[in-house]
Amino acid sequence: MKRILLFLLTNLAVVALLGIVANVLGINRFLTGNGLNLGALLGFAALMGFGGAFISLWMSKPIAKWSTGAQVITQARDATEQWLLDCVASLSTAAGIPMPEVAIYDGEPNAFVTGPSRRNALVAVSTGLLQLMSREEAEAVLAHEISHVANGDMVTLTLIQGVVNTFVVFLSRVVGYLVDSSLRRNDGESRGPGIAYLVTTVVCDILFGVLASIIVAYFSRQREFRADAGAAHFMGGARPMVGALRRLEGLAAGELPQSVATAGITGRPGWLALFASHPPIEERIAALHAL
Repeated sequence: MKRILLFLLTNLAVVALLGIVANVLGINRFLTGNGLNLGALLGFAALMGFGGAFISLWMSKPIAKWSTGAQVITQARDATEQWLLDCVASLSTAAGIPMPEVAIYDGEPNAFVTGPSRRNALVAVSTGLLQLMSREEAEAVLAHEISHVANGDMVTLTLIQGVVNTFVVFLSRVVGYLVDSSLRRNDGESRGPGIAYLVTTVVCDILFGVLASIIVAYFSRQREFRADAGAAHFMGGARPMVGALRRLEGLAAGELPQSVATAGITGRPGWLALFASHPPIEERIAALHAL
């Protein structure tokens, strides 16, 4: 319930902020008496698409900490936490990136990385993962997450999300305007968009949004293959990462908030493979064997 409430409040705040910015810039007035101002509409779509994506990225670390209850390790309290800090530090040095924040949260086996940049990242692992995996398997998982940071996957997926969001907003309103104009072409006097514009825009937002999710999910799956390969490189071979994936295959993976689900070590399969953020574990293992 807490995650759902946070998700709704965050999105409402982002939409409200972007709406204010669009009003100040005047790009929300793309419907004019002379028709559709495509330049203003494109500006509005880009603001809503990229603005929403990058605000979410900028807020990703505090939201991830709050939604999972992750506690950042500032001073190791036991041998496990010391090992975790030393392992992340060693992998970060090997990857040539600054040491990210390291956190632990209560939950079933999983791990994730988030943050707006390579210099401002967070790596979090669950207590379940630390308890049920060997040190080598857990290190392989951490290597996978560090690979995400080193590859800049958070920013890459944000850019992809921004592009598809922009097209969704732009095309939905163009289609809405065309449908509304077609239905009202015999009206004597234009009084702005009618109900057909609003209904068509909402329907297209949903339909195009579904298609956009498929595109983003595809790129997310490709980044998982690349992060697995990066983990194999850091671990000196594919065997530790294969072992970690095999272990995860037999465990119930912990559910992650939507904001960090794409950067987890594994994810629950979607009702359709096209919408899955992670490839099937067997495909990932096969790709590792093919290296």
